[in-house]
Amino acid sequence: MIENLINPADTPERQMEKLMTITQVLMRRVEQTTDDGGVAYAQFQRAAMLEDQVRDRTRDLERALDLLNTSNASLAEANTRAEAARNNLANAIETVQEGFALFDPDERLVLCNSRFGMHMRDILGALKPGLSFEHYVRAVSRSRYLTLPEGERPEEWAVRRMRRHQDRHVIFNVQMNDDHWVQVSEHRTMDGGTVILQTDVTDIIRAERSARGKMLDEQARIIRATLDHIDQGVSIFDAEARLMGWNVRLGQLLAIPLARFRIGASFDYLLDRFRAEIRFSTGMTDQMLDEWVHRPRSEGGPMRAPLSFEVRRGAALILAVFAQEMPDGGFVMSFSDVTAERAAIEGLSRANETLEARVMERTLELEDALANAERANASRSRFVAAASHDLLQPLSAAKLFISSIDDAAIDPLARDTLAKAQNALVSVEGILDALLDISKLESGRAAVSVGQVPLGRILSRLTEEFGAIAAAKGLRLSVRPSEALVLSDPTYLRRILQNLIGNAIRYTESGRVLVAARRRGSMIRIEVWDTGPGIPEAEQDNIFKEFHRLNARASASEGMGLGLAIVERACALLGHPLGLASRLGRGSCFMLQVPLAEVHEPAQIIASPRRPEPHLRLAGKIGFLVENDVDLRRAIGLLLEKWGISVIDAGSGEEALALLDELGILPDFLLIDHQLGEGMTGLDLLLHLRSRHGALPARLITADRSGDLLAKATAAQIQVMNKPLEPRALVAFLSELPEQVS
Repeated sequence: MIENLINPADTPERQMEKLMTITQVLMRRVEQTTDDGGVAYAQFQRAAMLEDQVRDRTRDLERALDLLNTSNASLAEANTRAEAARNNLANAIETVQEGFALFDPDERLVLCNSRFGMHMRDILGALKPGLSFEHYVRAVSRSRYLTLPEGERPEEWAVRRMRRHQDRHVIFNVQMNDDHWVQVSEHRTMDGGTVILQTDVTDIIRAERSARGKMLDEQARIIRATLDHIDQGVSIFDAEARLMGWNVRLGQLLAIPLARFRIGASFDYLLDRFRAEIRFSTGMTDQMLDEWVHRPRSEGGPMRAPLSFEVRRGAALILAVFAQEMPDGGFVMSFSDVTAERAAIEGLSRANETLEARVMERTLELEDALANAERANASRSRFVAAASHDLLQPLSAAKLFISSIDDAAIDPLARDTLAKAQNALVSVEGILDALLDISKLESGRAAVSVGQVPLGRILSRLTEEFGAIAAAKGLRLSVRPSEALVLSDPTYLRRILQNLIGNAIRYTESGRVLVAARRRGSMIRIEVWDTGPGIPEAEQDNIFKEFHRLNARASASEGMGLGLAIVERACALLGHPLGLASRLGRGSCFMLQVPLAEVHEPAQIIASPRRPEPHLRLAGKIGFLVENDVDLRRAIGLLLEKWGISVIDAGSGEEALALLDELGILPDFLLIDHQLGEGMTGLDLLLHLRSRHGALPARLITADRSGDLLAKATAAQIQVMNKPLEPRALVAFLSELPEQVS
């Protein structure tokens, strides 16, 4: 009820007055009322409590009033400061020399200075706060002081201006009446508003225009001086084909007095002046030139293609004409005197014809010489092969004769002499083998068969072959084992390494020779090191030439200098890079890179069992020998008979067939030479015997090491034994024969 009596809207003084009145009334009622039940005292207590609440509420109201007064004072101070800042901002932008305007994020004008729009006095009354940017642009576009671009309406200018307004930063120039210019710079603020600056750039534009005019005048003077000093005649025409400029050289080339040239003269007038004196080159006529000159060009269409042709004036003068369109639709036409160049070209053409005839004649001579050289090279290769075959025949006979001598029947001195003779024959055999290899590699007849080759097997055999030779010279030969499987031709790879190791031992007087294979990615690099004298850098290319030995002459006993020549050609044939590193007094290293093969199963080297002496198990066997060389046939027969073999021999295939028919028996094995003279070859004889009697143990003996013969023999499953014959090779073949049945 008390709350209903007190109006919160009353002032604190009024509320206090009401509370005091209520308190007095209640006190009087307490004094006048005599209530035995203590009701009066209770009412008194409630009145006291109510007074405390009124007092607390009064204090709260006083504090709220103090806060309100403080806030009002702060707000008044802030308004004062804001007004001062606004006045300061207005004063500041008023001092700016350019026109300044600020639009808020809602595109409404906030404020501007008095210079904003000063060049358009008819819109100054509209520049008030709250003006939208669109209305501002529309007012500017309709201002009578604005000079619109030619052909553009106010609405189009306004659309283009609003399109520029979409960018955050815009700077452009606007032309006003009386040749005044204003640069408008528009930028976005952080909150999305827009600031516009208007700067009067009339003086700058006029200064630039004046400087540009002076520059153009200077350029025109320079261009005029340049045109008058170049060797070409130049004429410039506008879009209507009217003459706008020319130089002195033009009149000289066209034989037209300069007085006849005048600004605005049509191209047809000039063409008519010298039409009778010129002749167009093939492919060009005066009508085609006229069409090119007067061809209409649509707005925005492609330019005319440049025109180039030649004309002849008078009897000798030749002019090259070049015409090209300019961006404004006009064109430039230049005339160049090319009489001397055309005369030179004609002379050069005649000289070329003469030179071509001479070159053709020389080419035919060179082709004949090349054909003769190729025939000579082929003849040399055939001669080397034939000579080697003829030399291998007696060489084989000599070696076999020596092998057939019983060691027990001669004294030690004779035995030593025979050993030296055997060594000499081995040297001659090595030379012949080298000559044959060089002949095949040079003639391109060398055939390679690249496959997976166990490198360790080749290195093991070379260790056995050269170990004793190195030990005899007091050298230590170290060959590191390798389990690598490489891609190469086994025969040529062995021959390459054989020559490299042999050379290293031959030229090393003390120390060691090391052979090692090192893996380099997908390649194996085989290195042959020695501690020899080294090779001078000037000689490192020469050592690969035939018959060239360093600090020594070629000889049968010391070597013919063919080993490295064979190595280089064989490496080139197989595609194995060959390298050399050497230091004088320290030694040399030859390096050979061979690609690795994919290893599926580890290569195993199976040691061959020791073969028994042939005469212990071949006694009583019958051998059939067919050889047309009498001495070689006799030598092979003596060696076979020494081993206890009965030998039947013949000198030709026909004789062999007749002898077998007459005897009526089949031999245990066949040894047949391939080259039996005219008639049947050894391969033909073997095939004939196989067709009649089935497969017999046989070897085809030949000095022909060509790939063709080897391929034919392999296809027929016939094994070949090369001359000169090695007794060890015969032992290996005979040891494979089946045992005699008792």
